[in-house]
Amino acid sequence: MSRLCVLSLMLVAGLASAEEGLVFAAASTTDVLQELRPAFTAATGHSVVVALGSSGDLARQAIAGAPADAFLSADVARMEAVQQAGLVQPGTRADLLSNRLVVVVPVDSKRKLAGPESLKGLKRLVLADPAIVPAGVYAKAWLEKVGLWKDVESHVVPALDVRAALSAVEAGRVDAGVVYATDAAQSKKVKVAFEVPQADAPHIVYPVAALTKGKAPEVGKAFVRFLQTEPARAAFRRHGFVVLAPDGGKSAK
Repeated sequence: MSRLCVLSLMLVAGLASAEEGLVFAAASTTDVLQELRPAFTAATGHSVVVALGSSGDLARQAIAGAPADAFLSADVARMEAVQQAGLVQPGTRADLLSNRLVVVVPVDSKRKLAGPESLKGLKRLVLADPAIVPAGVYAKAWLEKVGLWKDVESHVVPALDVRAALSAVEAGRVDAGVVYATDAAQSKKVKVAFEVPQADAPHIVYPVAALTKGKAPEVGKAFVRFLQTEPARAAFRRHGFVVLAPDGGKSAK
């Protein structure tokens, strides 16, 4: 057999083994995953379609039988629900990232917000839905900790996910919003009024795992491994995420 034939057969075999997986991922990871998708394909030959949204909604879909091959959640509780349903491939779950909360206002706003007490005077404060969306759950936990939730609850506008909350601030439909620092950083239509102090903020963790009910479970495992490589970690850092070490601590920059 000629060398050309051998190479052709190897190419065909490689194409035949390449698969496309479905990844469920928190809306706050939109930009970085768009960057990482082609890098994953270049590294593995596989490809992924990424379904982005509220981690709570995505977890419900996975538990209801949606064929996701991997899940990147913005909080531990949603991953726990998926794992308790028996959907996590053993040995694949890892705490991948952390984030920070910030209060943002429209970029042309003249309103001066200097700390949590200043939120009392707002007419409309947008949060990702605090009943189910991690960014909103985290924001509510912070406001409860500083004793302000009862003061602002009646003025809270719940959004579908954190990107929808950001969009509401960008459009000027609300006075301010609480979003992740990574979301605020990618928008030119908002400005950060203040960052939630680390001491007051809830512990934000993004766990990732490969799932069992997808159509390409090996792609799910490969994608989870890829997200833990140094090139992927570097991309997360560029987008403002805090990358966690394998033991759950912050990794070195």
